[in-house]
Amino acid sequence: MRSPSHPTLENLSLARVLYALSDPVRLSLVQSLATKGEQACGALNLTVAKSTASHHFRVLREAGVIRMRPEGTQFINSLRKDDLDRRFPGLLDAVLHASRPL
Repeated sequence: MRSPSHPTLENLSLARVLYALSDPVRLSLVQSLATKGEQACGALNLTVAKSTASHHFRVLREAGVIRMRPEGTQFINSLRKDDLDRRFPGLLDAVLHASRPL
């Protein structure tokens, strides 16, 4: 299994990050990674088809929100919080805070 490509810190785009975080399914993935730490794709218990889940992971990875690394037969996902905080200070915390239920 080969490693997927990820944008560099300098290539992170605010528009792409905000687009990636605008979908409720992707936002719930990011919330789960933020609270539970890195997880395999299957451990995230998505209620969408496998192909739809793959699309959501790809959008998050290509925007630079998550990092995916192969481990055995699965991918382990982690939040690129440090990179996002360096490029867009406070953005991820603000989005996660605003998306919490009241």
